[in-house]
Amino acid sequence: MLPKLPSNLPPHLSLKLIKTYCDSDDLRRAHQLFDKMTNPDLRSWTVLISAYTRRGCEKEAKNVYTQLRDREIQPDKLVLLSFVKACATSGDLVEAQKAHKDAVTFGFHRDLLLGNAMIDMFGKCKYLEGAKRVFNELQFRDVISWTSMCSCYVSCGKPGNGLQAFREMVLDGVRPNSVSLSSILPACSNLKYLNLGREIHGFVVRNGFWENVFISSALVDMYATCLCIKQAELVFNRMVNRDIVSHNVMISAYFENGEAAKALAIFKRMKNGGSKLNYASWNAVLCGCLQAGRTQQTLELLAEMQNAGFKPNQITLTAVLTACTNLESLRGGKEIHGYIFRHGFLNDTTTLTALIFMYAKCGKLEISQKVFEMISRKDTVAWNTMIIANSMHGNGNEALMLFNKMLNSGVKPNPVTFTAVLSGCSHSRLVDEGLFVFNSMSKVHMIEPDAEHYSCVVDILSRAGRLEEAYRFIQNMVIEPTASAWGALLGACRVYKNVDLARIAANRLFEIEPHNSGNYVLLSNIFVNAKLWGEASETRKLMKHKGIKKEPGCSWVQVKNKVHTFLVGDKSNEHSDDIYMFLSNMSEKMRQAGYLPDTEFVLQDLDCEEKEDMLCNHSEKLAVAFGLLNLNGESSIMVFKNLRICGDCHNAIKIMAKIVGVTIVVRDSLRFHHFRDGHCSCKDFW
Repeated sequence: MLPKLPSNLPPHLSLKLIKTYCDSDDLRRAHQLFDKMTNPDLRSWTVLISAYTRRGCEKEAKNVYTQLRDREIQPDKLVLLSFVKACATSGDLVEAQKAHKDAVTFGFHRDLLLGNAMIDMFGKCKYLEGAKRVFNELQFRDVISWTSMCSCYVSCGKPGNGLQAFREMVLDGVRPNSVSLSSILPACSNLKYLNLGREIHGFVVRNGFWENVFISSALVDMYATCLCIKQAELVFNRMVNRDIVSHNVMISAYFENGEAAKALAIFKRMKNGGSKLNYASWNAVLCGCLQAGRTQQTLELLAEMQNAGFKPNQITLTAVLTACTNLESLRGGKEIHGYIFRHGFLNDTTTLTALIFMYAKCGKLEISQKVFEMISRKDTVAWNTMIIANSMHGNGNEALMLFNKMLNSGVKPNPVTFTAVLSGCSHSRLVDEGLFVFNSMSKVHMIEPDAEHYSCVVDILSRAGRLEEAYRFIQNMVIEPTASAWGALLGACRVYKNVDLARIAANRLFEIEPHNSGNYVLLSNIFVNAKLWGEASETRKLMKHKGIKKEPGCSWVQVKNKVHTFLVGDKSNEHSDDIYMFLSNMSEKMRQAGYLPDTEFVLQDLDCEEKEDMLCNHSEKLAVAFGLLNLNGESSIMVFKNLRICGDCHNAIKIMAKIVGVTIVVRDSLRFHHFRDGHCSCKDFW
C-alpha cells in the first residue's frame, strides 16, 4: 500500500516533493500532490506540464495547461514554454495556435527562447505560415532561430525555401552549427543539389564537423540520393563512430542505388555483430527488399522481425501490405488486416489506404469500399486509391461519383486523381464526362495536364470508336505524344478494324519503344484479322530481325494457399488430365449454350478444327478450369494473367460462368474482368 500523501505543506516543500515524484516517473502521485495545493505557483504548473511531456503524455500536459487557463491564471514564459513543447511533441496544430495566441496576448511572442520553441512547434505541426509569423516577429534571431526555420521549410516540403533561408542566415553573419548542417542537407537530397551538397561537405571538413554522426549520416543520404554511391560509401567508411542511424542510412542508400546485396550484407553484419537493431533498421530493409522486387523475402523478414520481438508499426504494415499486393496474396493481406484490427491501427489513414489497394488488386473491391468507409479523415491519397480501385475494376460511374464526393468534402485533387478518374471514364466509355473532367483540370483546378492525362483522353475517344477524333487529338497535343497515347489508338484499331490508322500508330510505337514485343504482335494480329497475311508475316520477320521475342502468356490461380501457374498448352500440372477432361465436357455444354470458338484469335493459317484445338489450350482457360475444379463451396474464383486476355477466352469464360453459376474474376494486364451470368463487367471492350 502506498504511503499517504502529506497535505498542508508549504509551497516550496510541495514543489520539491512534486519534482522528486516527477524525477522518479511517478506522475500519478505528483499530480495528486499538485491537486492538494491550494494555490500552486507557476513553477509548480511548469514542472508538472514538463514532466508529462518528457514522459510522452502530451495529452495530460495539455490538459494541465487548459486547467491553468480555466482558472484565469496568467502564464509566464516558462509555463508557456512547457506547453509549447507539449504541442510540438504531439503535433497538435489547434493547441499550437492556442499557445501562440497566449504568447501574443501576454507579450512573450518576441522572446527569443520562446520564439525559437514556437518555430520548432509549428514546424512539427507542418504549419509553415505560423512558423514564418513567429520568425518575423522576433527582434533578434540566433542560430537556433534560423536552423528551426530552415528545418521547418524542409519538413513542410519546401526544400528550396529552406536553402534560401540557409543562405540568408550565412549572409546575416550567423555561423551554422552542427544541427543547422544536418537539418539543411536533406534539402540538398530532396532537390538533388549535388554541387551545393559538396560545398556543405567542404564546410564540414574545414570546420571540424566531420566527426558528427548526424552530419555524416545526412551526407551519406545526400550522396546516395544524388546517385553518388561511391562517395556515400567513402563518407560512411571514414566515420569514426557509426551509430544505428548511420547504418540504417547506408542500408537505404544501397537499396536506392540498386545494390540490394550490399544492403543486406550490412544488415546481416549488424545482426551478427550484436548491434541493437531498431524499428528503422527493420523497416529500411523491409522497404528496400520491396523496392528491389524481393517481395517474398520481404515477408520472410517480417517473420524474422517479429521473432526478434519487434511488433510491426505503421511503416512496416504499409510495406508488407504492398508486398501482399504485389504477390496477389489475399490470405496474407487478410492476416495483416486482422493484425491492424487487433493492434489498434484502424485510425491510421496510411495503413488503411494500403489495405484498400491490396483488396482491390486481389479482386475484392467490395471489401476495399468497406475499409474506405472506415477512414474518418480521408486525405487525397485515400480518395485517389479508392477511385483507382473502381477504375481498374471498370466502375467508371462509381469513380466519377467518388471524385465529386472528394471535391464536395473540400479535399483538393492532384494529378494522380485526374489520371484515375479519366482511366475510369475510358473503361466505362464515359466520353462526355471524361472530356469535361479533362477540360476542368486547368480551368477549374489549376493543374496542367501531363502526358498521362492526354493519353487517357486518347483512350477515352478510341474506346468509343472515335478513332479519327483520337488521331486528331494526338496531332494537336501541346506535348510530345507518348507510347501510351499511340498504344491506346493501336488497341482500338484492333477492335474497330481500322488498318490504316493501325499502321500509323504502330510505326510511331516502333520508334518510341522499338523493343516492345506487344506492339508488333498487336499489329500482326490486326493484319491477320484483315486477311493481310503478307503484312502480318513481314511484321513477324521484323520482330525476328530485331531479336524481339513475344512474352509468353501465363495465367495463375491460388488454390489452398498454393499458386498454380499455367502456360499455353501446359500439361505439367499433376491434374492436367482432369483439367482437359473438364474443358472437353464444358466445350459441349458451351456449344449447346450458343458458344462458337472465335478462330480469328489464332494467328496461323490453319484449318478450323486445328484452330479450335489451339484455343482450348490457352493459359487463362486452363487456370479457370483448375479453379472451377477446386471451388470447395466458394461462389467465385480469381485468375490472373500477365497479358491481355484473348478474345475467344473472354467469350468462353462468360459462358462458363453462366453454366457453372459462379463469378469468375480475371485480372489481365489492363483491368479486372468480372464474369457473371454470361456477361462481363468490361462490356466486351478492353
